[in-house]
Amino acid sequence: MTDQDELIPVGKIIGTHGIKGFLKVFSYSGNIDSLQFAETTFLKGKDGTLREYVVNSVSAHAGGFILSLDGFSDINQVLSLTGSELCLKRSQLPVPDEDEYYWRDLIGLTVHTDQGIELGTLVDIFETGSSDIYVVRGGTKEYLIPAIADVIAKIDIAGKKMIITPLEGLLDL
Repeated sequence: MTDQDELIPVGKIIGTHGIKGFLKVFSYSGNIDSLQFAETTFLKGKDGTLREYVVNSVSAHAGGFILSLDGFSDINQVLSLTGSELCLKRSQLPVPDEDEYYWRDLIGLTVHTDQGIELGTLVDIFETGSSDIYVVRGGTKEYLIPAIADVIAKIDIAGKKMIITPLEGLLDL
């Protein structure tokens, strides 16, 4: 599989909508554009199975999306899809702007301070109202690093490295 074929999780099926086989999707990015232009999508089931489906339609709804897939026209046909992760090929996604990254590309980066101290590996990211928080785990310590310009000094995807300038007290927590 080439980098362009790599699957990127973009959302999760959280339920059904109506009785005609529509699915409620929680979007990881809140951006509907990629899904609207995608002809196909992949669903990764709870058991890890991966299946490709043709997208009929996507529309914004209550902070998420409503998705219709080809071949499904009844609620009973889609009930088993709830909990599946919605994935697109990297080639179906827009190229991120400078200083923007897909979470998928950040997970696994080694995080160092600007003083050269290795803190650990970025293992998770979660959203807060104002900025993302990077969860960095090193040995028995875990650090919560705010993804803000004052803290994130450099991200080197190719080198698998992130450099941070910790705010005073940030690493003492």
